[in-house]
Amino acid sequence: MSRVFSALGDEHRQRILLLFEPHERLNVSQIADVSTLARSTVSHHLKTLRDAEVLLSEKLGKEVYFWVNKPFLEESLRNVLSYLKESA
Repeated sequence: MSRVFSALGDEHRQRILLLFEPHERLNVSQIADVSTLARSTVSHHLKTLRDAEVLLSEKLGKEVYFWVNKPFLEESLRNVLSYLKESA
């Protein structure tokens, strides 16, 4: 869970995450096109989000597509809410 919060602690990664519509898959170019960041910086942030399991990815041809790992994020946030309810 700490990896999730660490990955989401960066404003740029939060903005990248908010680019995804439900069930949408985006590649680095698509994200870089709507970002103020360089493509290499976007790639770095995507790697961080993928390593934290916030995003999943799949290589199709020459492109890598990313999407939000919604089940994992839901479980992580549910665990936080459960902890907060128990400690109240």
